[in-house]
Amino acid sequence: MDHQFTGIPELTETPRVAVVVDVMRAFTVAAWAFSRGAERIVLASTEREALALKEGGGDWLALKDGAPAPGFDAVNSPALLRSADFGGRTLVQKTTAGTVGALAVAQAPLVLCASFAVAGPTARYLRSRAAGPVTFVVTGEDGRAEEDLACAEYIARRVDGDGADPAPYVHRARTSRAAGELAEGLRAGSHPDDVALCLEVDRFPFAMVAGQEGPLTVLRPVAVPAAEAD
Repeated sequence: MDHQFTGIPELTETPRVAVVVDVMRAFTVAAWAFSRGAERIVLASTEREALALKEGGGDWLALKDGAPAPGFDAVNSPALLRSADFGGRTLVQKTTAGTVGALAVAQAPLVLCASFAVAGPTARYLRSRAAGPVTFVVTGEDGRAEEDLACAEYIARRVDGDGADPAPYVHRARTSRAAGELAEGLRAGSHPDDVALCLEVDRFPFAMVAGQEGPLTVLRPVAVPAAEAD
């Protein structure tokens, strides 16, 4: 199938089907947050908007890239969230690349956000919808982030029904610039286990679908039945 792979700056029109990929770390974090009980994740365009949404939401929580900051309850690290209890809560997420990419295609009829953690369920969800060619938004490094491109290409192979071996794609992500920076502790708000968690394939049994709920762009988990073979 003739899928398209593009960076955020190259988006010139609204695609029909979009998969927004951010492996390190926005959509690995989102997957972990849902696994820890979060009901939904509201995507914010700025940190100021994230804090305003949190304040207006009552018991909502906010998370961001970088170091901890006043008003934010968590940082964009899967390892630092893996023991959290988000049961029934709404999170507001603002990151440098992932949320920006999702908001850029928010008006598309079908938008999924993805990482290796939900790669298989994402592909199966798209196949169940007979979604046709997909525009994969590679969010990191203006579309050049090797970890995001590798994940996008892996999901594309699985959408097409090929029995793709994840190992070469995970290797590309493991040796990416982002993985190196995380491993060396060069990114604020990180944990030594972040890279390993970002490289886990199909850790969770759901896809993450973004949709418009009033004025908000909201990400929710959608359970996807397992398949005997992809």
